Amino acid sequence: MIQPTLGADQTEQADQADQAKQAKQADQAEQVPTAPSAAPRIDTISPPTRLIGLDLARALAVFGMFAAHVGPDPSVGGPLGALMLLSHGRASALFALLAGASLAIIAGRRVPRTGAAGRQAVARIVIRAVFLLALGVALTASDTPVEVILAYYGVYFLLALPLVRLRAGTLAAIAVAWALAGPQLSYLLRATFELGDGTTGRFEGPIALLLTGGYPALTWMPFVIAGMALARLDLSATNVLKRLAALGTGLTATGYGLSWLLFHVFPHLTDLATVGSGTSAEDGTVSTDSTANLLVASPHSGTTFEILGSTGVAILAVVGSLTLLDRLPRARRLLAPVIAVGTMSLTAYVGHIVAITVLGIDEQSEEPLWVLLVFIATAITFAGLWSRRFQRGPLEYLLNAATKPAARLNRA
Repeated sequence: MIQPTLGADQTEQADQADQAKQAKQADQAEQVPTAPSAAPRIDTISPPTRLIGLDLARALAVFGMFAAHVGPDPSVGGPLGALMLLSHGRASALFALLAGASLAIIAGRRVPRTGAAGRQAVARIVIRAVFLLALGVALTASDTPVEVILAYYGVYFLLALPLVRLRAGTLAAIAVAWALAGPQLSYLLRATFELGDGTTGRFEGPIALLLTGGYPALTWMPFVIAGMALARLDLSATNVLKRLAALGTGLTATGYGLSWLLFHVFPHLTDLATVGSGTSAEDGTVSTDSTANLLVASPHSGTTFEILGSTGVAILAVVGSLTLLDRLPRARRLLAPVIAVGTMSLTAYVGHIVAITVLGIDEQSEEPLWVLLVFIATAITFAGLWSRRFQRGPLEYLLNAATKPAARLNRA
């Protein structure tokens, strides 16, 4: 069975008692004391539900990555085409947002760790960054047709280090500012220095990781920082989830709606833009052929509009997952194998990359729906069976072992 304590980041198990104590102290400082006999709060979600909800959201991100890599082409149209288009860009954005949430959890969640505990958290993040960077480079070197995101994760983690002790409001402000400025700066740098757009599945060094790759840090860090801000909030409070739902809806409408409106109010922009607002750019960066490309909101276009819209969708996915498991307790048992995929998302992601490479699947080909269903069913079956015997996935065990030396840093 899925253990309730398996959350977005597996290192939280070892530190759960410490985090709970810190969170309790923070809550006591913020709330008016009540009598011991007072009734329990009815506007909260239990901590186990909260953690499992993040795992469910992570499983959805994994399945969305599957769909983007081996699913039917969105051009098939109809409900299936719309669902496949939804997975492009949005799944990886959700993945990045949840990675940011994991960083905040490692650093102390609602109450950032300080002193020796804070230094140990930083060490764990650095080790994870190096682990993911090396794994990502190795997978890319295997000549896989997929643009592997793991090496980019390593860069995200390192860039996020100065932010791990910031409050939710500050993190949110930084995420918004980065979303507004990052794409324009990326466009200016690439146009000025005539840098290529996209890596088409090949690792091209630091410049690709930061600026020109499929998931360049300059335009993807807002997702990570937004996830950090999200994890700093009291996700057990219903009113917080309601506000997040409103925020997610607003960001989605602003990002995609405003882009759509601009192209319809000013039709000549359509002739100037290289990529249409509703199609997939797939390169990870907006083309420098025309400044009109900065107004599209297509997946992987790296524009402000895409970042805002995809962040909104990601927030809604997280809120929906948390709310589902709270409102329908039976769903936790029914979805246990799916949730298990979320607890071992690194294993599931790497596994599907290896499978695509071994089977010789071309990411650009139009695979039938049954191929995607087989990938999803295999991941669910493996995760469900594995979780009955082990608390972590295979690669999660390796990652956890790699970060153990951090616990000895400045130990009193």
